[in-house]
Amino acid sequence: MTDTPEDEIVSPVPSDSKGPKLRRALGPRIAIAVVVGNVIGSGIFLKPGNIAAESGNFGLIMTVWVFGGVLCILGALCLAELATMMPKAGGLYVYLREAYGRPVAFLYGWTELLFGKPASIGALAIAFIGSLGLSMGWQMSGFVQALLVTFVVGTLAWVNIMGVLWGGRLQMVVTIVKATFLALVAALPFLLMPFVDQSVDFSNYGTTVEARQISLSAQVGVVLLAVMWAYNGWNSIIFLAEEVRSPQRNLPISLFVGIGILIVLYISANFAYHGVLSMEEMRAAGDHAAEQMLHKLVGPLGMAAMSAVIMCSTFGAINTNLLVAPRISFAMGRDGVFFRELGRVHPIYRTPVVAILVTGLMAVALVFLVVLGQHLVRDVSAANFDSALLQRIVGSLKDASIFELLTNFVIFSVSIFIILGVLAVIVLRIKQPERERPYKTWGFPVTPVIFLSIYVWFLIQIYLNKPLESRIGLLFIALGIPVYFAYRKWSSSAKEEEG
Repeated sequence: MTDTPEDEIVSPVPSDSKGPKLRRALGPRIAIAVVVGNVIGSGIFLKPGNIAAESGNFGLIMTVWVFGGVLCILGALCLAELATMMPKAGGLYVYLREAYGRPVAFLYGWTELLFGKPASIGALAIAFIGSLGLSMGWQMSGFVQALLVTFVVGTLAWVNIMGVLWGGRLQMVVTIVKATFLALVAALPFLLMPFVDQSVDFSNYGTTVEARQISLSAQVGVVLLAVMWAYNGWNSIIFLAEEVRSPQRNLPISLFVGIGILIVLYISANFAYHGVLSMEEMRAAGDHAAEQMLHKLVGPLGMAAMSAVIMCSTFGAINTNLLVAPRISFAMGRDGVFFRELGRVHPIYRTPVVAILVTGLMAVALVFLVVLGQHLVRDVSAANFDSALLQRIVGSLKDASIFELLTNFVIFSVSIFIILGVLAVIVLRIKQPERERPYKTWGFPVTPVIFLSIYVWFLIQIYLNKPLESRIGLLFIALGIPVYFAYRKWSSSAKEEEG
């Protein structure tokens, strides 16, 4: 598996559109780096403390982490069939279009363009800036954080505009660095056991705290919500399928190898965190359990080092999102279901420049909106409102961090379309039985049925335990319905006037 310069530039990808085409330039190593690099972002560092508070039991926590990884593997077994069958830019958008038609595909693309991917990018950028402030000892207001987010997102958008290989190579370098650091973080407490008194205390694995969630199903559901944010992006390479060399071979390899690496790293990191910190210390640490672990091991220098690791990790994940997300809106523009400018390829850089710029701008705008919302309710009491929904909105804006708000919005909406994507494996087996399938889902139809059953239960738990984020997510998706038909009518009128 090599990524040699001679192999990087090949003939353009066939496309229905005229003009410059995307280029198959990404080899298997970069493809694996996209999977691993997109997933290792903020979740494994910022979520464990909150997970401890939600469930308070190490055995349950580790079970859900393993369960989340297995769920990703089941999903990969299904989506690999669609990816090799239709190796086109846009990934899930293309599969939904083939299985259910353009309106459903548009709703997915609309959701990802409006807040799905921008919220991911915004949350990662906020985590990056937060770790920067922690390492430098800075106290930053929300608006200062938003301004720094603008600079970070703008810089990485420019890198990805310059060419898919620029973004891909940067991704591979950053992924190697942060995966190595995460492995070292996981191993460090055990390596220091002969030398440091406060390294691993095996009794910590037996400590508990009172869980925020009362019922076991609620605990599993909320913990799985946080875990799936940490695994979010496991299917990222399918969106770049049109730019991957030998996609029938390299797409399944990158999915399975990448997810396997992630499961090992995540399980190891959690054993390290909980071995050093008791459950009470994990809960008290909140978003900073990783920093607190290293602080306990090696003092203030350890906290600064972990902040640097988190910065590197989130930086790489922002880059991958800006590499992946624009391919969805690009596919929409090329299909003609949304503004065609989104589907243009730059003649020199051979990248979807407009789609990249729009994605970056939406991410920055979303961060500013959340910061503004928190500023407006700063001195407002939720009890002042009669509406239960308004009380929840004000309460969430006051009590939750920008990072937590953005991540919870993402997972619910994305989960709906992942369910439809996996279901598309079954739908297309019925609709297009004769179509060539270079890779077929192992264990079909049991594998997709198991995945779908678990994910539907997961969605129900999110809706019951995070009603604000769930309802707003459904509202945003529903807003896409009038937008689709309005754009369709406007586009038809424009063509008639030109004719």
